[in-house]
Amino acid sequence: MKEYTYVIQDEIGIHARPAGMIASTAKKFTSEIMLKFQDKEVKATKIMAVMKLGIKCNDTITITCKGDDECEACEALSHLIEKIL
Repeated sequence: MKEYTYVIQDEIGIHARPAGMIASTAKKFTSEIMLKFQDKEVKATKIMAVMKLGIKCNDTITITCKGDDECEACEALSHLIEKIL
């Protein structure tokens, strides 16, 4: 299992566009990819579930990737999140 933690820098937080980008990137991999915020954890492939977390600026999220391509998935998502959020 690979894990990546990030503090959101975007002033708006995770809204529709970045949630969609996260979900579409996560769908490219066979690994189970979860996004955790506080005590809630959702599948990163589910746009609405990611948006419902209500992640704002300065909130800390954790991405976990578990499966055959977990290293590639974690790397791709970490690069994406750092770029857009």
